[in-house]
Amino acid sequence: MAHRLFEEKEHAASYWKYRVSPSAQLIDKVLVFLEKKKGLPFELAVDVGCGSGQGTGLLANHFSTVVGTDISPAQLEVAMEHATAQNITYRHCPAENLPFGDSSVDLLTAMSAFHWFDRPRFLQEANRVLKPRGCLALINYTMDMELSHADCCPNSLNDVCKEFYAALQPYRNPHLGPSSVELYRQTYEALSYTEKEWQKCVWVRRSVPVSSYIGMVESFSSYQALRQKDPEEARRLSSHITHRLLTVMGVTSSETEVIVGVRYFYLLACKPGNE
Repeated sequence: MAHRLFEEKEHAASYWKYRVSPSAQLIDKVLVFLEKKKGLPFELAVDVGCGSGQGTGLLANHFSTVVGTDISPAQLEVAMEHATAQNITYRHCPAENLPFGDSSVDLLTAMSAFHWFDRPRFLQEANRVLKPRGCLALINYTMDMELSHADCCPNSLNDVCKEFYAALQPYRNPHLGPSSVELYRQTYEALSYTEKEWQKCVWVRRSVPVSSYIGMVESFSSYQALRQKDPEEARRLSSHITHRLLTVMGVTSSETEVIVGVRYFYLLACKPGNE
């Protein structure tokens, strides 16, 4: 059974504002794999569990048609509000029942979403819709992001971050298991496709305000679970961590920029061709 989260309009708006998306360099790794395994042209890409569409938009310049799908109407509403490319459309549907014909999709992606699906059913559906030599890309990142700032010791900043993550760990959804990296690695090992690639560490670094880093963590399912259980404690935790970070950095404004390092991992796989 798939898990339905991130469906409130307020949370969807927060998701758009704060969530990170894969870098262009990471998307290029997917495209290089696809071109090597299938070749041009790139006609149809489908981004499953697209959320508010940040990752979907990265595919627009490379495919004739891009479709983002999600189970949440609120997320799709935000995605459509921010859509700019003419070749992107959005569809409301579950990941396990995609509205595409057999052998019709060149690239099927799930960016920070696969772990919420009914995974065996989704993989069966992916195999159905992918063209022969079409490719599957499952991308995610770890919660344990790292911060750095020119005027302070990174270890001091990251000790505060670890305190933040430790406070949220009890609210981690049990569907995810103890480690998302391990969940994806096990999927890679079990996948029957013989042409596949696993990469467990690709760092992407961006400069963002401290407030955006806090907002990003607040958009995670573990923080949202805490907020639903005890809104005051969730607010207190965010305020406490913000204050600690600013103190370590020696600044007073939460709009001060900090470098956020996000560790991505991914699974790429090519559906076998016609015999």
